[in-house]
Amino acid sequence: MRKYRVAIVGLGRMASTIDDEVKDYAALTLPYSIAASCQEINRIELVAGADILPEKREAFGQKWGVKALYEDYLKMIAQEKPDLVAICTRGELHAEMAVRVAEARVPMIYLEKAMACSMKEADMALEACQRNKTLFNTGVLRRFDSRYHKARELIKNGEIGQIKAVVHYGATNLLHGHIHSIDTIMYLLGDPMAKSVWGELKPRDIKVENNRLDKDPSAIYHIEFDGGVEAWTVPAGMWDFEIWGSGGCIRGMNNGIDWTIRKPFKLSEKRSIFRETTFPDYEARSATVAVLEDLIDAHEEGRPALGNVEVTHRATELCFAIAESHIQGKRVELPLSNRELYIWHV
Repeated sequence: MRKYRVAIVGLGRMASTIDDEVKDYAALTLPYSIAASCQEINRIELVAGADILPEKREAFGQKWGVKALYEDYLKMIAQEKPDLVAICTRGELHAEMAVRVAEARVPMIYLEKAMACSMKEADMALEACQRNKTLFNTGVLRRFDSRYHKARELIKNGEIGQIKAVVHYGATNLLHGHIHSIDTIMYLLGDPMAKSVWGELKPRDIKVENNRLDKDPSAIYHIEFDGGVEAWTVPAGMWDFEIWGSGGCIRGMNNGIDWTIRKPFKLSEKRSIFRETTFPDYEARSATVAVLEDLIDAHEEGRPALGNVEVTHRATELCFAIAESHIQGKRVELPLSNRELYIWHV
């Protein structure tokens, strides 16, 4: 069995320490950090880490027993020749680092979300990964969660008929938060193309000056997908997803902890209601382990990764379309013509 060499850039929360924050949270299955997940995968060897802060390098080395620690991530790549690089830095660095890692001919990239602070940056990351044939997944982990996989399987198999609409319930910001809601909706629907977007930033009096926002705003949206399916977000709730079809509804509640199916129940010849039925069993497993394993499987099988760079690019464009709709005060068509709009995010 081949061992794949993994290196991490940015040795903070998602790279190393976040498991301590979420160990009692039923919505997540541990391990959750990249380093902890590497230890769970026999085909992976965590060989190196890079961070500009010496104290983070020291803490990471002590915690995970990694001795190859660098200040310069490009030097780390040149010296250690990893097969997979996980980029866990701040959002403003994501696209630039993805481009440079792809240009260094690293075969696989895990990139924390969101992939870019503008569509110009996202376009550059997309082109670099395509040109260098770099496999790519990003940290929108519901896409790799077995509970959402089961929901997607039921939808694909026609359990609730022809899909009509999807609703997300949860107040959140645009690039750090709604990249999750939008990617999850796309995944549940089978990654259809989107046609148009209406959106508002919150508070509604936010002005975008010089095509730039220096704070990731809250947002609401409505998306029209090919085939007539529509999606909304409601700025209240516990990260619930409700998928409505012609023959029922699937709902994931409390950030994926609880799931129900509602199917038609005939009260009489003329009247029907919806009643809950049992959601099928599923095997709980770490989504972070799954995202790394998917990259390796894609590499070995010669296929795109589940959260490949093209899909991620489309989800990112939907986020920027929400902001562009707010700016223009109207519904916007895709693709966006404004590639320069910049929104900073953590």
